[in-house]
Amino acid sequence: MRAHYLAVAAIVSLVARGAAAQQPSTFIMLMGTDTLGVERVTRTANHLDGEFSSPARGARVRYAATLNADGTVPQLELWAYRGSDTTGSHATMRLQGDSMKLDVQGRMMAFATKAGAVPYFNPSMGLLEQALLRARTLGGQTVEVPLFASEGGATVPLSVTFVGSDSAHLAMNGVAMNIALGVDGRITGMSVPSQNVRVVRVDGARAAPTLAKPDYTAPADAPYTAEEVTIRTPKGLKLTGTLTLPKARPARGVPAVVTITGSGTEERDESIPGVNGYRPFRQIADTLGRRGIAVLRLDDRGAGGSDMGPSGAQGPTSADFADDIRAGLAYLRTRADIDSARLALVGHSEGGMIAPMVAASDPKLRALVLMAGPAQTGRAILQYQNQYAIDSMLKLTGARRDSAMHDVAGKLDSAAKTMPWIQFFLDYDPIATAKRVKQPVLILQGATDRQVTPEQAPALAAAFRSGGNRDVTMRIFPSTDHLFLADVTGNPSGYASLSSKNLRPEVLGAIADWLVARLVSEGK
Repeated sequence: MRAHYLAVAAIVSLVARGAAAQQPSTFIMLMGTDTLGVERVTRTANHLDGEFSSPARGARVRYAATLNADGTVPQLELWAYRGSDTTGSHATMRLQGDSMKLDVQGRMMAFATKAGAVPYFNPSMGLLEQALLRARTLGGQTVEVPLFASEGGATVPLSVTFVGSDSAHLAMNGVAMNIALGVDGRITGMSVPSQNVRVVRVDGARAAPTLAKPDYTAPADAPYTAEEVTIRTPKGLKLTGTLTLPKARPARGVPAVVTITGSGTEERDESIPGVNGYRPFRQIADTLGRRGIAVLRLDDRGAGGSDMGPSGAQGPTSADFADDIRAGLAYLRTRADIDSARLALVGHSEGGMIAPMVAASDPKLRALVLMAGPAQTGRAILQYQNQYAIDSMLKLTGARRDSAMHDVAGKLDSAAKTMPWIQFFLDYDPIATAKRVKQPVLILQGATDRQVTPEQAPALAAAFRSGGNRDVTMRIFPSTDHLFLADVTGNPSGYASLSSKNLRPEVLGAIADWLVARLVSEGK
């Protein structure tokens, strides 16, 4: 639900057609001094090998592409690895006319696309490079190359405008990218101004810089400790995380909170690549730790050191993620320094949908905080998000808009047949679950949220109250987006350019004051 409208920040390395081979290159994606990702590529006249890694996600993707002289890619093989998983999942994509055939671990699928579409995964640098090579073969100053995105099976247009012999401009999903070209046609630099992203290229076998892992330690002045923890779910999956624990603890232990991330594979702080400095759960843990409340932040399956678990047709749904949170609560209840009678949940976006699922089955849970929790089905939410993107980001009109909306709806239904998470999410009704929750609830919502719309907050509050819940509080913050950042428009494409990536102080204050009243003050 917290869709990452962060468009590709990629690096392109054009090679001369007919060249026999190219020495390895490493592309380093930077935001300020932070490394967002690294991709190593090796190219020959008819083959491209690459490997992309991201430190924040603990993710790695290896690929091998077969190339044609006209720049098209008849076949692409992908191997994806998450967290500590060493086996990975495998997929093969084959372009046949205007159809893309996918073989995912032996399961066959077919997606309509456009002839000559270049297969792509976000944010592969080598494959975007191939799209530019394809643009060169098509000729002309401005060329449109269709990209077939492996995520969701959508075909998106990449606009390429060559400016003289030394530069080019790219545009995809409303995001502009500027490229500087050397005399040999190779990329000498690239920038994505709207996201403050730049790219550095290192040729040859020189090693790329070591990617630093996020710092989960406690600040020097913190009145709490930060402990690395590992828990096991009932199904045997390993989940890694951080437990912040106040140093001053009564004999019976302190109250504690488990945080729940939004959709997509998230590390424990719920950071977003490209939105530099956004670490909402670290901020919440720090705020609550200074108010006497412990916080357990967990890496999602496949992030950090957490196990990937089943994938593909056997992959997890939101209900499985709820079981992971239950495992986190069970772990806290085994610790003598935690008061098991004073546990709560803080969920953001999809996490705000999962928290009530857990609470409805756990009467011992004391309270829950929902940040941009949905009241609508996933189908309604995604329909709005796609409509907003088409109208406000792609700015399509008329027949092109109608066609795009119809195409998105069809791809959602198609994806639901093979992806359990989507199938569950599309039809899940948060209202029915809310009516079964009796614990105190705090509902927080941004007034400019373009992903979970503001009117869902009062609908959710009404559902909790209609089930007999007598302690329901709702706060809507003006000029606040889905990430709970100060934002007058809330357009997801603008997240990276916001002046502050810190949660609004009034949001942190509302969470802390409300939880202290129900976990600390009432427990005395």
